[in-house]
Amino acid sequence: MERILVLNLVGLTPKILHSGKMPALEAYASAQTERTMTPPLPAVTCTAQADMLMGVPASKHGAVGNGWYFKDLAEVWSWRQSCHLIDGGGSLDSIFERWKQKYPESLTAQIFWWWNLPGFADLCVTPRPTYYADGRKGPDFHTSPPELHTELKNTLGDFPLFQFWGPGAGIASTRWIAEATCHILAEHKPGLALAYLPHLDYDLQRFGPDSSEALQAAEALDHEFDRLHQSAIAFGYRIVVVSEYGIESVKQAVLPNRALRDAKLLQVHAAQNGSLLDPGNSKAFCVCDHQIAHVYIADDKDLEATKKVLQKLNGIDRILENNELAEFGLAHERSGQLVLIAKKDFWFAYPYWSELEPEPDFARTIDIHKKPGYDPLELFLDPEKLMLKPRLALKLLGKKLGFRTLMNVVSLDTSLVKGSHGRPPSSPAEGPIWIGPEDLVPGADGFAMTEALSRLTASQV
Repeated sequence: MERILVLNLVGLTPKILHSGKMPALEAYASAQTERTMTPPLPAVTCTAQADMLMGVPASKHGAVGNGWYFKDLAEVWSWRQSCHLIDGGGSLDSIFERWKQKYPESLTAQIFWWWNLPGFADLCVTPRPTYYADGRKGPDFHTSPPELHTELKNTLGDFPLFQFWGPGAGIASTRWIAEATCHILAEHKPGLALAYLPHLDYDLQRFGPDSSEALQAAEALDHEFDRLHQSAIAFGYRIVVVSEYGIESVKQAVLPNRALRDAKLLQVHAAQNGSLLDPGNSKAFCVCDHQIAHVYIADDKDLEATKKVLQKLNGIDRILENNELAEFGLAHERSGQLVLIAKKDFWFAYPYWSELEPEPDFARTIDIHKKPGYDPLELFLDPEKLMLKPRLALKLLGKKLGFRTLMNVVSLDTSLVKGSHGRPPSSPAEGPIWIGPEDLVPGADGFAMTEALSRLTASQV
């Protein structure tokens, strides 16, 4: 029976692969078939992974970004994990379901790929912090079946959540995921396993894709790939390597919500914990997501006024609407009436409050669920705060002792961010990549990401 391991090395591009810092992966690519892929718009994690898992664009699976405006709740939610958000109300089959149709007796595994709580596979592993009643957040992960959690924790220890995202994000989380993948391949032998290795996502955003830190990250990831590759081959697996997007250099942020606030189109609630976005009572606001932004407008009569405000901003390449949304695969009820694409060298920052209003208390914290948009500044400790690391150590000690403390360690200086993604890549060499056996290749260079896994269930072995 066929056994295939799909490794998602997020941020991998032909340029990074052939930088001279990834000898193990480059050797593997030279022995296999290498192709470039055309990413979706937006080229972000939740959309890209949904494209690969479901084999259809966002216009059908509905993952129009890493988050969107849930209109019936009047709330912006990001990083939701349920696979039912992308199954088209049960009308779409995932790659795991198509695999089971072909190999009914074969187990499947979904290891840190998104849309995984619940997931589509037989064996699911995904990051999930423990939120204690006293306000503490602890590192943890979720599995299905539940006994897999005990098995992995006894074998590997706690998942290093604070090395998966935040200022401490680094190779430790990728190493844990790689080791968990090796364990699952060895002990459970799934026919199809998908694993996500995030390491390139961090320093390429912090320092830019051309930095020395980016090359060091590529080298560290190559070591983990090499170990995982050797183990997978020993267990009888064929390997497909994919990525979701390339990260390109940026120099400046665009703040469209500030402009909408100044134009009195965006409304703020003056709460006791600072200025909170009031999307249900706003005429227009943006959900910023790297280099794209969905613009939600309550009444069509305010559409032109909203466009006029946004057209004055430097850093916006295109404003999509109507038929253009369909052209880019974003014709879905979850999309904004307008979608902004940043110019090269620019990205969209979420802050919405004016300089005369108090910032929300979560602004300088790591809180991906409260912020109504993506915030890459969560990868940085605020360089302007003196003695921050010792002070942070004291805060962490206080949390462990059960005291409530505000972890306000993040900067608001958008100039710190040196890399971003989301817009179409400037060149194929800076976009996503596919590497694997010839009989599993979906097509020629530039095939759509929806085709990335299409041959896995069509191949004959």
